[in-house]
Amino acid sequence: MINIFCIFESHYNNLKTKIYFASDQHFGAPTPAASFPREQKFVAWLDEIKHDATALFLLGDLFDFWFEYKTVVPKGFVRVLGKLAELRDSGIPIYFFVGNHDLWMHDYFEKELNIPVFHDNQEYTFNGKTFLIGHGDGKGPGDKGYKRMKKVFTNPFSKWLFRWLHPDIGVKLAQYLSVKNKLISGAEDVKFLGEENEWLVQYAKRKLTFKHYNYFIFGHRHLPMQLEVGENSTYINLGDWIGYFTYGVFDGEKFELKEFKN
Repeated sequence: MINIFCIFESHYNNLKTKIYFASDQHFGAPTPAASFPREQKFVAWLDEIKHDATALFLLGDLFDFWFEYKTVVPKGFVRVLGKLAELRDSGIPIYFFVGNHDLWMHDYFEKELNIPVFHDNQEYTFNGKTFLIGHGDGKGPGDKGYKRMKKVFTNPFSKWLFRWLHPDIGVKLAQYLSVKNKLISGAEDVKFLGEENEWLVQYAKRKLTFKHYNYFIFGHRHLPMQLEVGENSTYINLGDWIGYFTYGVFDGEKFELKEFKN
């Protein structure tokens, strides 16, 4: 992995173009048919950014549910997967961070698309700016119910038991729970709660007491945010591709949140 990032840094420094970030597409919700227009819009965005993208970071919940059996993955999403494969095959590095809806991702993306998959935050330095990047679920104070639930979901024995369900049963059950149960889905009221009540803001401020980062980039919250959390340090939440269609872009000097309209 070190070699990959060395190549990425060299590629970035030579081209000095743009790094893109997006999260929380939740494709498949509330139904595949209802999410299809959003998938088309996301594919159009991918098609647009491929002309100047140095790299693409996907920060989780690309799918509203994803589980990898040994020989089976959920059907659908062909256009999205095909466009990601096109970008990756063209030489654009893509990095995927699992969210709370696709935390059962294993090695399908790595083997099929050559896209590394991360299950926790990662640190990067681009053009002298330091980044802490992740999905954001289970970070910061509070949300104890979800944190307990996540431990159950990520337990190897729990995943082993789920694999014994026939995919037609297991996927249908999980999709139903993902849409209907807020505890499982992590759905939140997309209203700004104030810095003292925004868990990821508090998480970023606590991290700054140990190490400085210029940017904290997260998803999960479904609400586009860009807040100063310290001296020369900014917390960014990428929003979602359900109601906001927002994404982040770093051009080597500054980071911006933008809305995609096509």
